[in-house]
Amino acid sequence: MKFKLDKTLSLVAVGVISVLQGVHAAPVYEIINIDLDTYDLNGTIANTRNGYGMAVNSNNEAVGVAKGKKKLTVSEEDDGVIDIEDGVADSETITYSVNLPIIANNFTFNSIGNAWIPTFESVNGTTAPTFPEDEDTVNSVDTFFYGINDSGLKVGAMTSAEKTVPYDGSSETQEFWYYRDYEQRGFVKQGSDAEIELLPPFTDYVYKEGEAEEQTISLGGISSGTAVNQNGLITGYASTDISENSGNIIDSCVDNNSETAPQDICIQAKQFPNQYGISDIKYQIRGYVWQYDAGVLTPTMLPLGLEVTNDSVYSAQGLGINNEGSVAGRSYVYRDNNKDRLYYDAAYWTKDAATGEYKYNWVDVDEARDVYSSIAYDINDNGILVGSYNKYINGYRRDKFFYFDTKNPETPLVTPNDFYNNISDLSSRGRDINNQGQVVGYIETTHDKEKPRPKAGFLYQLPNSEFPDGEFKNLNDLLTCESKGYEQNAEGNWQRNEVEVTDGDGKTLTYKSDILIVEANSINEDGTIVGTAFIRKPSYKFDDDGNLVIGDDGLPFFQLNGNGEPVTSYLPRMVVLQPAGATAEACTVVDEDDKDENYVRKGAASFAWLFALPLLWFRRRMK
Repeated sequence: MKFKLDKTLSLVAVGVISVLQGVHAAPVYEIINIDLDTYDLNGTIANTRNGYGMAVNSNNEAVGVAKGKKKLTVSEEDDGVIDIEDGVADSETITYSVNLPIIANNFTFNSIGNAWIPTFESVNGTTAPTFPEDEDTVNSVDTFFYGINDSGLKVGAMTSAEKTVPYDGSSETQEFWYYRDYEQRGFVKQGSDAEIELLPPFTDYVYKEGEAEEQTISLGGISSGTAVNQNGLITGYASTDISENSGNIIDSCVDNNSETAPQDICIQAKQFPNQYGISDIKYQIRGYVWQYDAGVLTPTMLPLGLEVTNDSVYSAQGLGINNEGSVAGRSYVYRDNNKDRLYYDAAYWTKDAATGEYKYNWVDVDEARDVYSSIAYDINDNGILVGSYNKYINGYRRDKFFYFDTKNPETPLVTPNDFYNNISDLSSRGRDINNQGQVVGYIETTHDKEKPRPKAGFLYQLPNSEFPDGEFKNLNDLLTCESKGYEQNAEGNWQRNEVEVTDGDGKTLTYKSDILIVEANSINEDGTIVGTAFIRKPSYKFDDDGNLVIGDDGLPFFQLNGNGEPVTSYLPRMVVLQPAGATAEACTVVDEDDKDENYVRKGAASFAWLFALPLLWFRRRMK
């Protein structure tokens, strides 16, 4: 595989390439979850700000996650972008403390066929978010959907509900300490039935085992259901033990147990993630599969990529699964069995038909040279695995999408050319692949070196008789004009759609619509894609306490610029794309200029969203 890189192209050149790609054989797509009356995306549930499409099955049933209550806002000074594992911008992260109530910020929804309206779905007793906040129904449970099969079997992860201990400390205003039974627990859910937990093998720690003071301490452990195949076989990961140092931390909490420092609260404080998403309690994590059959789960641990001979913490995770039961993911491994080369690399596990046992297989990334880490996200029924690796390209760490034929493991992995004739320095990740050889994911779209790069969802067709070299497309270049925010005027010319909103004093304001596909997470066999789009929206006005300013008419006020026009920003919404009719054409309209565009705030509070991807991907690396 050649690794010669293009010289950095100017944005003008990138624009020319984009136009040239308008002549294509790839399908034309339309966004089908647009409300044509308000020109809004039906992409999140009521009283949340952001929505993310996570998976779609062959029956056009989708699942997603809504994030961020309306009252949450982003600091103008914050330059943080959304973390790849947590999916939350630093400024939006709810910092957990044993001294404060636990407030949920993530809600599960489904979106079923035709209308594609996101509908809240309760998991672990959650209730739909309300605004203003209903004190009687405050959620303390975060929930996530990650996959759905054609039978409607859904998998994901959740936190435990809040518990309290009467407070006995120096504060005169605090009534309780707050804790919970576990931080992350996988689940499977059939239809409207209650979820069934994917119980990890390690949940309890034994203090001073065999001694008079022996205690069994419930830690909860960690697990997640990340994908499910058509046979009800679920993959994910689960905790099998904790590190020796973590045991010492728990011992200290028990040794110092008192009314002013209860051991449950001490342990919870060590389990809560800090502002960097890191917990003091470190778990051994292993990839898992669970066979679901009429409400009964049969677990199987996937082998680690190395033989454990010390007390170090090692992790492995199953992230995608095909109908043969082959699993894609990653594991720690000694590359080429060299103990000086320990890496966290893409892997796949195959099942022995005779014994039923799983075998670990490393994805050889040495062909790409100097790779720091790699990950596999999915595998189709033809054994084609997709993922990405991370390495220095032109002096910067970049991710590059690759695919690998597990049926012919002697052949090297392939890094497709993206928008050029050879491999560029644009970071990309392949998220999902169907049996037609279509891959979806995201890719950067500019070559800026010192600042975050905007991203776009992509569709890649693996090489076939029609495309011997494969075909790589920016999904935004495949959209109809209506799906990009345009409408035809009386002369038949395309122009930006003018959206009207009414603010808190009854005044009608207008802004110009715009939709950008920024990530594609799942594609079914018919080519339906779900992912995330940024849609231009007016920015609400908040008071100094972070509360929405409401007018006498019950409507919120919007922020206005010096000309009295609404300040706009881009917000994430679930997006659903389907191939358009045979006569549909991809939009090639280019705005002549943007001098009359609505003012778009350039502070990190809004503009940074354009660069803040991947948008929502669950905790795939245990930190």
